[in-house]
Amino acid sequence: MRRWEPPSELVIEPPKPRRWPFVVLLLAVIGVAVAGLWMIERRQHAAFRAYVLPVASDVRSALTGVGDSLEVVVSWGLPPAPEAGLPDSVRVEVGLGDGRESQIKLSSSSQRSDTLHLPIPPSGQTASGYSCVTTIQAARLSRETCTPWQYVRPSASVPVPSADSAARRRPKAAAAASVAQIVVQPDGQQVDPDRGGRCAAWQRAHPDASVWVEVNRKAVPECTGANGQPTVAKFCAFAILTDGRRVKTATSTNDEYCERLFQAWSRERVA
Repeated sequence: MRRWEPPSELVIEPPKPRRWPFVVLLLAVIGVAVAGLWMIERRQHAAFRAYVLPVASDVRSALTGVGDSLEVVVSWGLPPAPEAGLPDSVRVEVGLGDGRESQIKLSSSSQRSDTLHLPIPPSGQTASGYSCVTTIQAARLSRETCTPWQYVRPSASVPVPSADSAARRRPKAAAAASVAQIVVQPDGQQVDPDRGGRCAAWQRAHPDASVWVEVNRKAVPECTGANGQPTVAKFCAFAILTDGRRVKTATSTNDEYCERLFQAWSRERVA
C-alpha cells in the first residue's frame, strides 16, 4: 500500500475581493445623479408652469387705403415684464369677415405695433374685419385679444348733373362753366362698430348737432369706438368745373361737416 505524502509545494490562492460594495457604490452614485437631474427638471417645469403668459390689451387698428391694398396698422399694450422676462414673440392676425381671408405676422415681444395688408374693398362696399394679438412662449399661446373694425368706400360712379340742373346749382359766377367731374370725399373711411347703439342714441337725443369734433378723424365720445375711430361715416360730393374751379354740390351745401372737408380738400388739390 502506498503511503500518502504531502505535496512538495503548497499553492495557496489569495482571496478574491468582494464585488458587492462596488456595485452598491455605483448604484448609489447613479441614484444621486438621477435624483439631482429629476429635481432640476422638476424645478424647471414648475417655473414654466408658474409663468403666466401676458395678455395683450388695448388692441387698436388704423386703416388706410393704399393703392389696391388696405393698410392695417395694429397697436397693442402688454403688462410689465414678469421675472421670467418677456414672451418669445407676439402673433398678430388681421382678417376679413369670418377669417377666411387673413394675414398673420410674428413680431418681437419688444414691439407694440406692426403693419399688415389686406385687399381693399371695391368702391361702394364695406370691409368688416378684425385684428387679434396673442403672446407666445415656447409652444404656448396666451388668450387672444381682438378688436373689430370696418372700412367704408363710397361709390365711384357719381352721376354728373345735367346742364340745366348744374346751371341751377352753380353759383352765378360759375354759370359759364359746366361740371367736368364729381369728386366724393373722403375716398374711404374707417369706422368702428356702434356697440350697444350708443351713437344712435346720442344722435336721437341731439338731432340738430354734429357728431364730429374733427372732420373725418374725431367724433363725440358716444360715437367713438374701440379703435378710437368714429362709428359713423359721412361723405360729401364736390364738383370740379371745366374751368378748373371747385365747388360744392347741392347735397353738400349748408353742411358744417362738408364745409370743413371742402376747405381741406381744396387746399390739398391746390397744393
